[in-house]
Amino acid sequence: MDTATHFAMGFGLAGLAYLDPVVATTPGLAEAVMIGTVIGSQAPDLDGLVRVRGTAAYIRNHRGVSHSVPAVFLWTGALFALIQGFMPQTSWLHLLGWIFLAVCLHVFVDLFNSYGTKGLYPFRDKWVALNAIFIFDPFIFAAHLVGFMLWAAGLEPGRLFLWIYVIIAVYYYWRCQAQKRTTELVRSRIGKSGTYTIIPTISWTQWTFVAKTEHHWYVGEVHSGDVVVLDTFAIKPENEVIKAAAKSSKVQSFLSFTHHVHVETAKRPFGYEVKWIDLRYRSRFHGKSHYMFVAVVYLDYELQIRDEFVGWIHRGEEQLTKKMDPNRQLG
Repeated sequence: MDTATHFAMGFGLAGLAYLDPVVATTPGLAEAVMIGTVIGSQAPDLDGLVRVRGTAAYIRNHRGVSHSVPAVFLWTGALFALIQGFMPQTSWLHLLGWIFLAVCLHVFVDLFNSYGTKGLYPFRDKWVALNAIFIFDPFIFAAHLVGFMLWAAGLEPGRLFLWIYVIIAVYYYWRCQAQKRTTELVRSRIGKSGTYTIIPTISWTQWTFVAKTEHHWYVGEVHSGDVVVLDTFAIKPENEVIKAAAKSSKVQSFLSFTHHVHVETAKRPFGYEVKWIDLRYRSRFHGKSHYMFVAVVYLDYELQIRDEFVGWIHRGEEQLTKKMDPNRQLG
């Protein structure tokens, strides 16, 4: 989920904590729990600091090991020690438990969007993305805002947020079922066996999809049950140019994150351009399909890498051209 929603959930858990009679009646504990749940709801995303090492490092690590099973315990322990050092609590086990719940909830809800996490690592070293909830969901955020206003108006926060989270849990179930129904709808429309990935949007009635069959990729949208195929790509075997470009560390970071990848090659005056595009992130630019998340390598005719790029391109090929230099010689 987005940062704002994680913050809202942190405060929501602080309200829910009033169901715990020890939290509700122990002076200072409710405040310590609020600090713990708010920071704990953000802690796994501190891996975003790896961005200073470059986009490739960020792609490889963001929502990776920082969202794993061992990391949940490490974040909880570190945050508990920090708070206990500044605000010592005799009922420390309750503080520890609510911090742990906040960190776990962060990782859990991140599993439901299209970006996903490595939330099952080390038991499963793959990204898990359940594709049921958009990264910012207005219903979930609005439910928290309503809860905060009712809390400020004087309602008892424990029972209030218990009901809010029951409603949100039902909402998650409904969205998962809607995603399954949409998957079967697209599968029926394409009419071929393969892997179908249905991706939520901010609208309840609109989805995007990427389907991989034996010979083709299909990219499209679903509007209120109407399936539209927008782009079709033939799946071609790797050649020596692609294999040479795939040695790029930036490309390897890109491929470690996504499996919805189509690769294209083009001959250029300096040699070859090889581009990998993540088919999940399609937009329109000047009336044409544009895929925003890419990895690109320039090779000379001896198949030596001259330049490489990985990241987001929002303004078309002109933006990419400004970032790439075919005359650059990598060390």
